[in-house]
Amino acid sequence: MEDLVIRDADVVDGSGADSYRADVVVDGGRIVAIVQEAAAAGCQRPRAVRELDAEGLVLAPGFIDMHAHSDLALLRDPDHSAKAAQGVTLEVLGQDGLSYAPVDDRTLGEVRRAIAGWNGTGDDIDFDWRSVGEYLDRLDRGIAVNAAYLVPQGTVRALVVGWEDRPATPRELDRMRQLVAEGLEQGAVGLSSGLTYTPGMYAGNAELAELCRVVARHGGYYCPHHRSYGAGALEAYAEMVQLAGEADCALHLTHATLNFGVNQGRAPDLLALLDEALDAGADLTLDTYPYTPGCTSLVALLPSWASEGGPGEILRRLADDDTAERIRHDLEVTGADGCHGVPVDWDTVEISGVTDPALGAFVGRTVLQSSSLRGEAPWETARRLLLDDGLGPTILQHVGHEENVRAIMRHRVHTGGSDGVLHGAKPHPRAYGTFPHYLGHYVRELGVLPLEECVAHLTGRPAARLRLPDRGLVREGYRADLVLFDPATVAAGATYAAPRTLPTGIPHVLIDGRFVIENGRRTDALAGRAIRRTPLQLG
Repeated sequence: MEDLVIRDADVVDGSGADSYRADVVVDGGRIVAIVQEAAAAGCQRPRAVRELDAEGLVLAPGFIDMHAHSDLALLRDPDHSAKAAQGVTLEVLGQDGLSYAPVDDRTLGEVRRAIAGWNGTGDDIDFDWRSVGEYLDRLDRGIAVNAAYLVPQGTVRALVVGWEDRPATPRELDRMRQLVAEGLEQGAVGLSSGLTYTPGMYAGNAELAELCRVVARHGGYYCPHHRSYGAGALEAYAEMVQLAGEADCALHLTHATLNFGVNQGRAPDLLALLDEALDAGADLTLDTYPYTPGCTSLVALLPSWASEGGPGEILRRLADDDTAERIRHDLEVTGADGCHGVPVDWDTVEISGVTDPALGAFVGRTVLQSSSLRGEAPWETARRLLLDDGLGPTILQHVGHEENVRAIMRHRVHTGGSDGVLHGAKPHPRAYGTFPHYLGHYVRELGVLPLEECVAHLTGRPAARLRLPDRGLVREGYRADLVLFDPATVAAGATYAAPRTLPTGIPHVLIDGRFVIENGRRTDALAGRAIRRTPLQLG
């Protein structure tokens, strides 16, 4: 007998097609039979060792988080309910051009310091890898959900060029091409960039195009956090579309938002740009999170010149009064490139996490609120936080626009990504709520998307971008990565006040046919593994 039959489910299969009622049979980690209700009339229904009554529940493929920052969280927290309880069965790591492979001993220490605000310092992690393949092997020892990996261009540049603002030499470019190729050959699905983060932002377009040509030859995709989401955002999107086209490389625009006052109501302009590229034959997709505030590290707002040389040089400049005044002027008057060319409004910058518990009083307040309580200028509060916390603070930046969020999520190549930073006392609620928020708020409550279409955005479409031959759809022979949810009650529990609250209405989640969430509770299963790009997936 088979392992499991899920009875009387309303199947939303991830393709965008209408739902249907069926029994779904799982055995050996795969879907082995789908018996639709109409076909089952007068026939014996399938049997299994275990039966699950799914009356009133939607059965869908597991959700794919196209932009995740769980690079260390998956190793640190075997439970990982932040994602498993949402129905996420696969996360894409290595985002924004900065992660923990490939590295050497020097680069590893620098990267750990640079993105401590995203993932913590990593003092509780045994960094027993250096290459992409070794990191994926580490994931294969057992993690809560599946994970794919993007080679981070900023980390590659730090390893080869360092943290200096200069062009790569021909020899350095050859070495970077080699590292990207090795990462892809070892299983990475593509290349990410963080072009408002150092040192990735120091790469010119010719350098990026050379790396993208390597990605294209290996059947991967380029995933840039591009050079501006504020002033010049549309030009930055167009720049990436052109770059990918010149390199003949598939392009996935990550957290494809339009933020700050300069971009209010400009989503139609962005979508027209993308439609023109798609109609001309571009291989293009994007992801968004269903919230208006952004999330990053406080140090990321600084001008790029202040970050040259790496974390140690940043701290040295912040400690020098004259240099700190130059930084303040760029932030508050000129509009730093790290803040997307827009003068910072400290009342929109909320501290969401610190690495030093002694600084916990700042968490949950904007920089302006804290500076008022301290009787000092906002920049002095921000500067002191960066120095005292070793560049560790994370922030929410309340600069988004709801009409842009809704317009972009309707687009024909849209997928879902949480961009969820799990570190910090009060992380962005999207880390715990993105996928149920799509289903509960934007589908059921607002009707922005039909249910079947929304599920396709979160499952089948991202699986196609990742070129996964047997995930993302409810089909016979496919992996049994499945989520069952109640369309009448599914909702994000996470709020800005209580961001670590788990969702409701998602009683069951399976990965490779094993329950990781059962009756609303996390099991002890570590069913996740590294999902590698293989020659079978080449286009």
